[in-house]
Amino acid sequence: MYQFEETGGATYGRVNASWPFAKLKVTKDKLELNLSLFGNLQFRPADVTSIVPSSNRSFSRGIRINHTVKGYKSIVVFKSFTNTAEFLRKIDETGFLANKEPLSVYDDIAITTMQATGGFAMKTSATIAIVAIWNILFLPDIIGLLKTGGKINPLHFFLGAKLALGFMVSLCAALIVSEPVRNLVLKEGRTFNDIKIFVYFLMLITTMMLVMYIIVPLQFPH
Repeated sequence: MYQFEETGGATYGRVNASWPFAKLKVTKDKLELNLSLFGNLQFRPADVTSIVPSSNRSFSRGIRINHTVKGYKSIVVFKSFTNTAEFLRKIDETGFLANKEPLSVYDDIAITTMQATGGFAMKTSATIAIVAIWNILFLPDIIGLLKTGGKINPLHFFLGAKLALGFMVSLCAALIVSEPVRNLVLKEGRTFNDIKIFVYFLMLITTMMLVMYIIVPLQFPH
């Protein structure tokens, strides 16, 4: 079966994912747009009314996927540096848009189940818990500011930031190596492969910030 894949950026509703956080994969039976943490959108041929060039200004080239899936946002745009006409030709070669044959029961249920989970990859309970822990860990910094009347002591002020960043680095590492943690955080049907680019990027950024917060106070005299 011919399969077309492209890495780029995307717009989904009000969410914008820059390159390389979006990946489009098209076969005769399915179109999949993976937005990492923000969604894995899957379409059957019957779900897509048309695929047309987009006029998105952030990329010079892109396509808009017009669809009828009720649980998805109406704006679904994939942005690529590939020539739009060539891009549409490659999608057309998969036979997706021309496919009028019913899918197998297994494939149909798999796609509709993914559609029912919505876009965001993480469970609501996990998202709330992570956000709550992240904010709670900043309390030492907030309390320190209140005690000093808003004056920042670099030797003590970064404790909360280091705790929060350390938590996020640890969470990313756990998602990379631990299947139980992934099952705890991700919605059913979502896998680490769906979000791995985002997780690696987040781990890199938070690790660099944590190192900075550790080094900076050392530059001040005790």
